[in-house]
Amino acid sequence: MTDTSTQPTKQQAPGAVAPQNGPRQGGMGGGRQGQGGPRRDGQGGGRRDGGRGGNREEREVPEFDQTIVELARVTRVTKGGKRMRFRATVVIGDRKLRVGFGVAKAGDVQAAVNKAVRQAKKRLIRVPLVKDTIPYEVDAKFGAAIVKLMPAPKGSGVIAGGSLRTVLEFAGIPNISSKILGSKSKINNIKAAFNALEQLTRLQRSKN
Repeated sequence: MTDTSTQPTKQQAPGAVAPQNGPRQGGMGGGRQGQGGPRRDGQGGGRRDGGRGGNREEREVPEFDQTIVELARVTRVTKGGKRMRFRATVVIGDRKLRVGFGVAKAGDVQAAVNKAVRQAKKRLIRVPLVKDTIPYEVDAKFGAAIVKLMPAPKGSGVIAGGSLRTVLEFAGIPNISSKILGSKSKINNIKAAFNALEQLTRLQRSKN
């Protein structure tokens, strides 16, 4: 006997194409091209800078410029042996007549620099200025180092060398002439320079 329980299959219209399983290439299926993934026009999920999802946080401008004048490795002999540390000499300034310096030691370079910067912020000096130069000629000494600071006419710029030039440029003095005598030690020259700048500040206060 013939099994009549089977349902007849639907007949296809002439010229019709049989459906295919799997994702379709150009239709509405899940494998469409052009709508999924990052787009190149800057509006997709992988957008670059300038898109809606870009990083809008602005970088903070530091109050002071800073530079490492000297970085040395020092060794201290203790009962248990030698102890090695790093010594950092840092000068900071806002180039608006405020300048400071710090000398600190630590077990690694970054810690020594951070400690020196904190010290420098506590030792800030405001340099007096008259007609774009210092008001008086001063000289100061620290150890074997002797530093002389002299007023200079407009347009002269900063006439200095070595670590002293760094201090004067970070202070933002437009025109000044200077001399370094005696020691070649960077730390001693910096300390002598700050002694001279402190003299300027005291002289200007006493005059006012």
